Amino acid sequence: MCGEEGRRPAEDTENNTELQTKVSRRSVGTSTQGSTKMAFLLMFVTVLHLVTLAMLFIATMEKSWWSWGDIENTDLWYKCIYENATETWLCASASESEWLQSVQALMILSVVLSSISFMVFLGQLFTMSKGGLYYFTGLCQIFAGAAACVAVLIYTFQRREILQDARELEMGHFGYCYILAWVCVPLLLVSGALYVHLRKRA
Repeated sequence: MCGEEGRRPAEDTENNTELQTKVSRRSVGTSTQGSTKMAFLLMFVTVLHLVTLAMLFIATMEKSWWSWGDIENTDLWYKCIYENATETWLCASASESEWLQSVQALMILSVVLSSISFMVFLGQLFTMSKGGLYYFTGLCQIFAGAAACVAVLIYTFQRREILQDARELEMGHFGYCYILAWVCVPLLLVSGALYVHLRKRA
């Protein structure tokens, strides 16, 4: 009897040790999986941010917000006509209007906010403590998306005022820069939301 009673504490101790080892392995495995997922999410958000910022810059600076085929384009800054004789684009400053200035300001603001957001994000990667959230980065992206959204909405509904000296609108259509600006809006908002929920793991 005494021998059996002596064995039981030893067996209980071994069982507890094995159980603790299994729990420890599971927690380490779960932690590793969580870190891996967060690392992939971090890479995805970074690539998404850079791609969106590049698209936003192109949409702001390129010359195709409104197009009349292959002969005339207008953007936020210039109105360009294709000269067949020289086979070159002849550009002049776009007709100024309050609506156009609003669109220009909002698109520039969107680019600036998204750029600031990315620089702050890079700084937080090296300075923020473990477990911190990228709130400021996310909010900058969300505000950049809101600014771009308002800009394209203004251009959509006030294009007659903005293109007042241009040809008949019925003969033209929205250019690829306008479409690109619209594509940037949800991408900016989504990346902003991801930043807000992203937690630093290391």
